[in-house]
This record gives sequence, structure tokens and C-alpha cells, in this order.
Amino acid sequence: MKKRSLEKKFIVYVGGLITLIMVLVTAVYVYLEQDQARQLIGEQALTTAQAVAEIPDVKNALETGASTDELQELIAAIQKRADAEYIVVGDENGIRLTHPDHEKIGMPMVGGDNEQALVYGNSYISLADGSLGTAVRGKTPVFNEEGDVIGVVSVGFMIDYIESIFKQGVVVFLIWLLLIFLVGIAGSTALARSIRNDTFGLEPYQIARLYKERQAVFQSIKEGLIATDQKGIVTLVNQSAKDLLQIEDDAVGKPVEAVLTQSEMAAVLKEQHRKGPHEAIFRDKRLIVHYKTIDENGEYGGKVASFQDRSELYELINALSEMQQYSQDLRAQAHEFTNKLYAISGWLQLGYSDKALEFIHEETGVNTRHEKVIFEQIADPTIQAVLLGKLSKASEKKVTLAINPDSAVSFMWPAQATASLVTIIGNVIDNAFDAVMETKTPEVDVFLTDIGAELVIEIADNGTGIDPDVAERLFEQGFTTKEGGHRGFGLSLVQAALKELGGFLEVEANKPTGTIISLYIPKAQEGLTT
Repeated sequence: MKKRSLEKKFIVYVGGLITLIMVLVTAVYVYLEQDQARQLIGEQALTTAQAVAEIPDVKNALETGASTDELQELIAAIQKRADAEYIVVGDENGIRLTHPDHEKIGMPMVGGDNEQALVYGNSYISLADGSLGTAVRGKTPVFNEEGDVIGVVSVGFMIDYIESIFKQGVVVFLIWLLLIFLVGIAGSTALARSIRNDTFGLEPYQIARLYKERQAVFQSIKEGLIATDQKGIVTLVNQSAKDLLQIEDDAVGKPVEAVLTQSEMAAVLKEQHRKGPHEAIFRDKRLIVHYKTIDENGEYGGKVASFQDRSELYELINALSEMQQYSQDLRAQAHEFTNKLYAISGWLQLGYSDKALEFIHEETGVNTRHEKVIFEQIADPTIQAVLLGKLSKASEKKVTLAINPDSAVSFMWPAQATASLVTIIGNVIDNAFDAVMETKTPEVDVFLTDIGAELVIEIADNGTGIDPDVAERLFEQGFTTKEGGHRGFGLSLVQAALKELGGFLEVEANKPTGTIISLYIPKAQEGLTT
């Protein structure tokens, strides 16, 4: 079935409503106006009758009982001026003394409605059938000087005359109603077109379908969505956003800073110009957020934030980055060992065999010590891979990375913790490398143990140390003491990853210079299985 357009619906419904109102108003008007017209004409007739009853010539004629031509002419003149159908003067017995039809003078008045006037002396309005037809009458008694009823005056207006006056009023009334109807139709058409312009030409059923589709899409996507208007009031929150950020169901209609308390997301959503992808941490969750502004005819109409808990994705990317770095480090190491082989070859060709042998023993001893600790004393392959990668990176950066020979890790960490471990150990060692780059003999020492209920990792460097004035801000997202932009996320990610694993860290000064960062990660991981 083809659906009607919005314009047709407005015309049909508004036209029908106006028609219904017109019919009801017309019915009420006809009922009230017809009754009112009869009442007004009746009062006019009664007033005229009372005025005639006070004329002395009328009283004299009634007292003498004679109908004179002068009285007939007087009553005829009054009848013409009052625009009445007839004025009849009757005696106390109801015999006509005057009448528009001369042949009916001297005959009894008809209609049977004289009793109230002749017997009781009342003035009143009546509707009765007279000799000329049905009429609205005003009747009043005529009194002599003693106060006795000596006659009656009846002034009549024909009902057809009253109806004709009433119909003229109804015609004028209907003309005005027609004009109102046409104005209503024109207004409904203009309103329909205005609404269509505001809704981009979409019909109501199309808007309803779009709304349903939008709700279905919003609730089905895994990414969280929050939208605000130009004043920063939340207008939309999907279920993923509620679950991810622990937002209450009544968030819509509240200021965004009240929904996302003390968060960078709330600040960005209130800003007009800031948009694009950003990284944020909210309630210990690492998020990748993409902001997009809403344009309303060239003006700022609000902002939409789409976000996802990217911890696992980011950690996998980080792990992949570590593996890529490890591959690059291996290539660098291979290049370095190639150079060392060339040096050994040169010494041998020049006859410095002792020098070559001493160099070989020195290199072999260092690698053997590291390999013994990594492969024999550390059971977890994730930690092994990170340490091997950092050894290669240290060699490339000309940093001495020493793994304490007393290190031992027997616990095999579950696969769910792999990415977090890579983030924690990798970022802390990288920061240690950065801290010692300005020293003459850069050294970083790593010690690992899991003898107790926790994995304990101590990473010490001989760098310049941490300024006490900035120590409290080290774990703020985006804060950095290094030069250059797009930095300051490493330790904040470490902090977030530690919270995911239920761990914590401590920072203290190394003697005589440098920093020691101690990591504590419980081996009993809730919800994780080995």
C-alpha cells in the first residue's frame, strides 16, 4: 500500500479537523442563533404592543367599543414603522377592533393565547398560528384608569420573516467559515512544506525507519558512542559506552562533565574545534577515541565521540612492535657481529692470533652469561623474548644491559597476560635506556625473581635521576621530560597495564646516580588461566 506524503496527510487531517470543527460550530450557531432571533423579535413585538397599549386613542376605542378609521390608520402607521406583520387591537372579549385585513375587523382573535393577557393581565411572548399564519407574538393587556383590563394588543412577526433574517446571518457565517477553512488548508500546506525542508525532504515513515535503523546500529556496534549538543549536554549514549565506561542509564540530558567526571574526554567533548583520534585513559581503561564535530548549516552543533577499549589491541600492536624491534635489533646485531668477524679475520691475517682469541673469549663469555640466565633461569617465553630484544637494542645503543645472574623466574604466565608483560617490561627498560644516553658509561641492570607470591622486577640505571618536582607527574598521560612531541605515554601505559594485572611499582633513587624502578606483579591472576 502506497503511503501518503506528509503534505497530503496535513491537508487531509487538518482539512478534516477544520471541517469537523466547522460542523460543530455551525450546529451550535444555528441552535443558539435561531432561538435568539425568535427571542429578540418577540421582545421587539412585546415592546411595540406595550407602547400601543398606552396610546389614549386605543384606550378610548376599547372603552367605547367602536373601531374607527382614525384608529385603523394610526395602528397601520405604527405597524409600518415597526416592520411588523400585523398589529391587532382586541376588546376584553377578544373581538378585533383593528386588523391589516379590514374584513376581519369585528371578528374574534384566533390562536387561543389571549387568556394570560385578558384574564391575568400579563404581558408575554408566544408562538401561535394566527389568521395570517404562524407568528411570534408580543401580547399585552390594555388597562383603563381604574386598572381594569379592557382589551389586548397583539403584535406579530411571521415565522417565515424571522427565518429569512436568520438564514441571511447563517449565509454570512458560512462564508466566514469557508474563508477560515481555506486559510487552514493553506496554512497546513505551508507547515508541511516547512517541516519537509527541516527533515531534508524525508517523510515521517522514512524518519521513523531511520531512527529504528540508527538505534539498531548504535546498539549493535562494539564501539562506545557518546554525542553532545553545542552546549555540552549528552544527547546519545549506546549500550557499549554504558558498559565500557560504567555510565548510568539516565546519562542522556546531563552535562558531559557530570557523566564523565574528571576526564579528558569530557573536556574534549565540550570543545568546539578539537577533533580527530586521541588516546585517553578513563577509570584505568586505555581508550582510543575519535572525535567528530556535528555541522548544522555551517554552525557548530555538537560533537560525537566513538571509542573502544583498545588495551588488548594496543598491547598486541605493542607486542608486534616489540617483535619488529627485536627483528631490527637482530639485524643490527648480525651487522655488528659481521663487523666483529671482519676484525677477527684481520687480526688473524696480520698474525695477531692471541688478540683475536682474546676478543672471541670475551664476546663468548658475555653472550654465554646472558643466555644462561635467560634460557636456563627464566622459564616464561614472553619475558625471554623481551629481554633478548632489549639486549640487542642495548648493543645497538652502546648501552651495557646487565641481567643479574641471580635472576630466576619459574612461573609460566598465562597467554592473556602476554601483552601486559611486554608493555610493562619493555617500556620501563626503554625509559632506562633513554635516561642513561647522556652518561659516559651508560649502564642498565635488570633483576627478576618470583620466589614469593609476586613477580618482582628491578630495573636500575645510572642516569641523571628524576627531579623531585616532577616525580608525581611521571604517570600522567602525555607528560614527559623529553624533547619532542607525541611522547609521554610510556609510563602511563605501564601504570594501566600494572593495574590490569593487579600490580604496582615503586620509584627510588639509585646510588650514586640514577633511578631504580621496582615492579610487583602478583602471580595469582583473577580470571586468567595458565
